[in-house]
Amino acid sequence: MMNGDSRSALEAQYIRRHHKHEPRENQCTSALVKHIKAPVHLVWSLVRRFDQPQKYKPFVSRCIMQGDLGIGSVREVNVKSGLPATTSTERLEQLDDEEHILGIRIVGGDHRLRNYSSIITVHPEVIEGRPGTMVIESFVVDVPDGNTKDETCYFVEALIRCNLSSLADVSERMAVQGRTDPINH
Repeated sequence: MMNGDSRSALEAQYIRRHHKHEPRENQCTSALVKHIKAPVHLVWSLVRRFDQPQKYKPFVSRCIMQGDLGIGSVREVNVKSGLPATTSTERLEQLDDEEHILGIRIVGGDHRLRNYSSIITVHPEVIEGRPGTMVIESFVVDVPDGNTKDETCYFVEALIRCNLSSLADVSERMAVQGRTDPINH
């Protein structure tokens, strides 16, 4: 986990409430926070689209759904070159539109992220007097043979930071353009 001293009390409260991972000895876990200058409903409309992660995740080139969009749904994600993978198979574990919680588990793919699961929560806040959003993403994953916990966490955190930064860019651009209606397509 990131340094507890750098977290606000509210961030820590949300993490305790919604981001419960119980890592085994051979796993690492962490939680990252991003503050976005866009309303929560707009940010959530991007995050909740399990079927369209490429709307904000820069490393995803394509997503093919197997079945309807609901708990237990599976998506096959194609990963852009430059990462040590080409595909990832992921299952939707949790989708709560009231609490703004999305949980996924990686169930296959040609990468080293074994027993990976993540939880993303989206919370309203005020940033510079305007509606904003706090996004928290946490994960747990096996440490691959030949790697340390620190190396594994650093790698996954870097990917998540990139995704959260892109989510902020896309959301804030939409908010500035006056596109405040949720994305439904």
